[in-house]
Amino acid sequence: MKKSVKSSRAPSSKKVVEKAPLPAPAIAAAPKATAIHGASLDERFEVGKALRDKVPRAAQAMWKRPADRPDPVAILQASDPDRLPELVPIRYGRMLQSPFAFYRGAAAVMAGDLARMPSTGLHVQACGDCHLSNFGGFASPERNVLFDINDFDETLPAPWEWDVKRLVASFVLASRANGLADKDGRAAAVACARSYRKRLREFARMSPLDVWYARITAEDVVAEVPPATAERLRARVEKAMDGSSSEYDFPRLAEIVGGRTAIRDAAPLIFHPDAARTPAFEKVLNEVFAAYRDTLADDRRVLLDRYRIVDAAIKVVGVGSVGRRCWIILLMSATNDPLFLQVKEATKSVLEPHTGKSAYPHHGQRVVMGQRLMQPASDLFLGWVTGPGGKQFYFRQLRDAKIKPLVETFDEELMEIYGKVCGWSLARAHARSADVRLIAGYLGKGDEFDEAMGDFAVAYADQAERDHAALKAAVRKGSVTVTTDV
Repeated sequence: MKKSVKSSRAPSSKKVVEKAPLPAPAIAAAPKATAIHGASLDERFEVGKALRDKVPRAAQAMWKRPADRPDPVAILQASDPDRLPELVPIRYGRMLQSPFAFYRGAAAVMAGDLARMPSTGLHVQACGDCHLSNFGGFASPERNVLFDINDFDETLPAPWEWDVKRLVASFVLASRANGLADKDGRAAAVACARSYRKRLREFARMSPLDVWYARITAEDVVAEVPPATAERLRARVEKAMDGSSSEYDFPRLAEIVGGRTAIRDAAPLIFHPDAARTPAFEKVLNEVFAAYRDTLADDRRVLLDRYRIVDAAIKVVGVGSVGRRCWIILLMSATNDPLFLQVKEATKSVLEPHTGKSAYPHHGQRVVMGQRLMQPASDLFLGWVTGPGGKQFYFRQLRDAKIKPLVETFDEELMEIYGKVCGWSLARAHARSADVRLIAGYLGKGDEFDEAMGDFAVAYADQAERDHAALKAAVRKGSVTVTTDV
């Protein structure tokens, strides 16, 4: 491998209930300390190596369904009352499509399972929903295309193993969805774990500043893929960077009605609730927006102030997020350039029942701070706000030259290459948030952990298929209602 480590409910008419809290000190977001102060690099590796006596690397492969394991469908339904009821059937309809689709929406189910498994006790800032579809390309504020994790709704300090295990199992499930053999899915999972281990050891030997500035560029990814694929990937990168993403989204998402620019309804996935068409809504929207603006740095406020709000509507996104209140806001500049912001409801992380509460009092703030900690470059407009009724949200651009890998088209070779790149990216994210020398010492130079992750990935993919079957059974019995045509 080429080495490259570069130096809804619609808001009511009520007044916004509170201003966003000031950012907590940076240390509040840091994971549990794992550094041994004063110890040399080699000594820290040795301390990590000694953890194998507590948790043998081979033990990380083990998955056996506990006799008292909660019903996975009941875990999913526990969050239904706090979602928009008309959208909940869409959530289950999307999860019903395949075991992999189920897995994507069932982070809470796996969090409970991971909490029962062996752990070294070493914490990082975890993604919390680390599956292969939550990685991809995006444009940095400097307009460079980077490859990284791109979903942080569940981020929280947690054991490093949890992200790795959720990621490797996703490769087996995605491979099965593509009609590949389990040996191919397992090979991709092993490649992912091996890449994570090797890259983490590289990062462990780097200076903190070099780790902080490390990033994976589009060219780094292109260098990993076969020539024919490389050409297609370069073309996609060029297209994504040809103009802003808002300019790309504008003709698809907006229309002019009666001389007024507005977001185009495409129910049930994009729609204006009745309350959004009332005069009071504009006042509430402006109050919410002003409170969000207060969470931005001064330079970002100057940029944001060059746009004015034109319209806002609910937009259904993802799988696990369906039913949460998610809005898109269309803004226009004086030169009629569009900007789409996404306003997504932030709730308690699925990791929280197993790791403890966030250091941040606001879940939107938790998401924003976690993303800034884990990503090498984050969205210009990341911020948070508390809306009517106390609901918490975070803001970001709807898209910023995002490049979503076409995982559904991957053959065994591309799946394995993608595993390597995702493992590399996860190692970089973890290395930013913690002293990973102990983790690197535990993982070592051999492939014992990699092979253990391959075994775990297959075993847990089997569990996800059984959980998916449980959802199908609940649908047949009528205890779960689905909408499957969206």
